[in-house]
Amino acid sequence: MRAAWLVGCDGGRSLVRKAAGIAFVGLDPSTSWIIAEVELDDPVLGVRPEGGGIGPATPGPATAASAWWCASTRSATSTSRRSTSCAALDATYGSDFGARAPTRLARFSDVSRQAAAYRAGRVLLAGDAAHVHPPQGGQGLNLGVQDAVNLGWKLALVAQGAADDDLLDTYHDERHPVGARVLDLTSAQVALATPDERHAALQATVAELLAMDEPRRRLAAQLAGLDVRYDLGDAHPLLGRRMPDLDLALTDGTTVAPSSCSTRPAPCWCASTRRRRPRADDTTVEPWRHRLRVVDATADAIWDLPVIGSVDAPAAVLIRPDGHVAWTAAADEEPLDVVLTRWCGAQPRT
Repeated sequence: MRAAWLVGCDGGRSLVRKAAGIAFVGLDPSTSWIIAEVELDDPVLGVRPEGGGIGPATPGPATAASAWWCASTRSATSTSRRSTSCAALDATYGSDFGARAPTRLARFSDVSRQAAAYRAGRVLLAGDAAHVHPPQGGQGLNLGVQDAVNLGWKLALVAQGAADDDLLDTYHDERHPVGARVLDLTSAQVALATPDERHAALQATVAELLAMDEPRRRLAAQLAGLDVRYDLGDAHPLLGRRMPDLDLALTDGTTVAPSSCSTRPAPCWCASTRRRRPRADDTTVEPWRHRLRVVDATADAIWDLPVIGSVDAPAAVLIRPDGHVAWTAAADEEPLDVVLTRWCGAQPRT
């Protein structure tokens, strides 16, 4: 098979990444965990202070239970699926709770690595091929999917000849810092679960901070990926951030959410406040109409954004297919035709 472009989405051991000669730098594993689905008798449910735990359990006959179980272990030896589960349980709890009938068993570590570049010519990386990290916080799926969402529409424009291939450089520029931040956060979570007195003091300090609303809001936004802001300028706080999924009132009296406006791989021009509304046939927008969905609507004058809170709604926004705002009609904003050329490709020849 021959192709103009290749995107490696082939996991942490990516053959595509290795063949492209892209370095995979970071931290080697310092510990590992086992996760198994087994039947247990009278298990001690709950999360352990040092990480891992047993649960949730589904009651079965007598005192047996099927449970997802995760416990930290530094042992890398095993003779069978059952003995691996029993040994890890016994080391952590002093009992194996009669572990039997394992249906799933896996081992993972705290290895933390990131590709030095997400692009090498016509080869690009996404997902675990671009970054691996501990699963603390459940951030891996969101991170990998958002890589693909950021890359897909850009690659489509380039492959169609509608944009120069330097548009793909923005994929690395935007997503690599996001991946690095997730690696930092998961490494911090591993440190918090380290069972010794020094880390116990760290846990107490962090717990005290998380008793406050502001740290909780910031951490929740970071875990959910809602704090991501690409460097698209500072004319308005919304620039580079995800468009909030508020209700937009259309001219026919119905409402629509911004997430439903961009249902095809093209940016969405949207007049979106109760201020002056740019016309849908605006002469600046018209040359790109074949790549845009124009929505003429109004919304509340104050919008609430993750992390930064309430901001004044812009007079209009240009929303990229990945949901991030590329233009806001602010007074010191770049000209709209410049922004449209950057994210929607050059004007078609007449």
